[in-house]
Amino acid sequence: MRDNYDFSKSIKNPYSKKLKKQVTIRLDEDTIEYFKNMAEEKGISYQSLINLYLRDCADTNKELKVKWG
Repeated sequence: MRDNYDFSKSIKNPYSKKLKKQVTIRLDEDTIEYFKNMAEEKGISYQSLINLYLRDCADTNKELKVKWG
């Protein structure tokens, strides 16, 4: 390893705006099971699957239709 590094010609990471942010949310157990089972079938992590689903909702401006009672 060098003692010093020259970063004067470095460029900003073009993907830095797409980095993920860790959050904590509470989900029903059956919802988590649903995504875990689907993720296993697809061969990806359930967190990635939930992120893909939410990303699709955001990209398509999907609106939730809520029916109470």
